[in-house]
Amino acid sequence: MKKPLSKLERVPLREAWKHEANDFTPWLAEEDNLNTLADALGLPDLELVATEHWVGEFKLDILCTSGDDQVIIENQLEKTNHTHLGQILTYAAGTGAKKVIWVAESFRPEHVAALDFLNQNTTEELSFFAVEVELWRIGDSPFAPKFEVMAKPNDWAKSGREQTRVAANATPAKQRQLKLWTELVARLATAAPQINPQKPRPQHWLNNSIGRAGFNLNPTASHRDDRLGVEVYIHHAESKRMYQALLAQRPSIEQALGFELDWQELPDAHACRIAIWRQHSPIEDEAQWGAYLDWFVQRIVKMNAVFRPVIQAIG
Repeated sequence: MKKPLSKLERVPLREAWKHEANDFTPWLAEEDNLNTLADALGLPDLELVATEHWVGEFKLDILCTSGDDQVIIENQLEKTNHTHLGQILTYAAGTGAKKVIWVAESFRPEHVAALDFLNQNTTEELSFFAVEVELWRIGDSPFAPKFEVMAKPNDWAKSGREQTRVAANATPAKQRQLKLWTELVARLATAAPQINPQKPRPQHWLNNSIGRAGFNLNPTASHRDDRLGVEVYIHHAESKRMYQALLAQRPSIEQALGFELDWQELPDAHACRIAIWRQHSPIEDEAQWGAYLDWFVQRIVKMNAVFRPVIQAIG
């Protein structure tokens, strides 16, 4: 006997959200939905700063951070228009945002082309994203949202321009850090595609999401100490409380990992750190990078698997 099949049906957004500012923006600004959007875009977690944020005489829908970057989100419940294209550029200039996300029910081809043009002709630090939000249901099921990315930066091209710029302007140490992180990102893409690091930069750490705003799982490389590390970096608004919640589970966490960690509450700072170190590992010794990259990948994968569900469960 054949089982009955239902039909997958796309639903207009206004069946779920009647009003853009009162309904759609608050929904999109919820932590779970921002993280789903971040995953769709390949970004570290988006952490909410404010909704309806004043920029001069105008109101930006959503202001966030992602790692160290300011991020703006402008959303529409209908097809894109020139007014909103002008708004996102105005808000980007007014906030100094490095990432600009435009969310709408559908995009005109001209507006996708405009964001592609901006991605191709701006610096590596600036990124523009176009995202269609879809609603689907099967029969009488609850609505299921889906984010469809219509435009995003060409990371390969921008990364190449960034490496050229760094080679011309940065110190040899910064050049080496960028090269190390570029190789690590390539290694992770093959060995652990579930890990989603930020684009490499010439600095001593590489930002990497761990599934909740205010937390990162970052590899580090210190020239001064000749030391590599992988750390859970807690910069949440309640970082000390979050740290204590994790510290209370230290025995089970370390047992699951199979190695001990260095727990640093950092009482004189807002942030906290939980790390493992690889001593006597100068990154100037590129002959050892194969071993270094293996060590990074193994620790990142293990710590992501163990810490991610624990962090998400903290109330």
